[in-house]
Amino acid sequence: MTEAAAGAPEFGQAFRARFAELLAWRRDVRRFRPDPVPEEAVRACLALACLSPSVGNSQPWRFVRVTDPGRRAAVAASFVRCNDAAAATYDDERAAAYRRLKLAGLREAPVHLAVFCDEGTAAGHGLGRGTMPEMLRYSAVTAVHTFWLAARAHGLGVGWVSILCPEEVTGALDVPQAWRLVAYLCIGYPAEEHADPELVRHGWQGRQAMDAMILER
Repeated sequence: MTEAAAGAPEFGQAFRARFAELLAWRRDVRRFRPDPVPEEAVRACLALACLSPSVGNSQPWRFVRVTDPGRRAAVAASFVRCNDAAAATYDDERAAAYRRLKLAGLREAPVHLAVFCDEGTAAGHGLGRGTMPEMLRYSAVTAVHTFWLAARAHGLGVGWVSILCPEEVTGALDVPQAWRLVAYLCIGYPAEEHADPELVRHGWQGRQAMDAMILER
């Protein structure tokens, strides 16, 4: 056994069971309590997110803490416009079901976090993205997911708001031109706790069987 292998941690059955529970209880939260989130909890989750894998070790994720009320209002206004446009794409019955859904907690969440991918980064020296440049954004997505799990482990809820115009959000937050919006996250303590996704609970879309997602060739 090598020295590195000897020092590697072992994750037993109890840990695996808890990890499965963490994944099962990771919810897309839209309903938040007004309680402030401790800064040390946010920083701890960001530190874990920065351990995520990335193509060429480029670490292209960029986190923007959105605290300015005017910038938050601009993001919320983008959501309203995009949400109305999305509802208009459905027929009457599905549109009514869509409008009954709560799809963002922008007004309630104490913490707003925009996650960008720096597509102009020189880090990584281009390794692994010559044929698939989108790997930079996929790397940023891994950081989002890691942050999400870390937040849940701290008792926090995260809501990923995708019903937004990326150009409007990018403009409102005044970030470098090479940055591309990957996620806009609402963060806070959940007002409700549910093991099932909200979209399942409200009849929008059920879970699909794992075997339907797996092919062999």
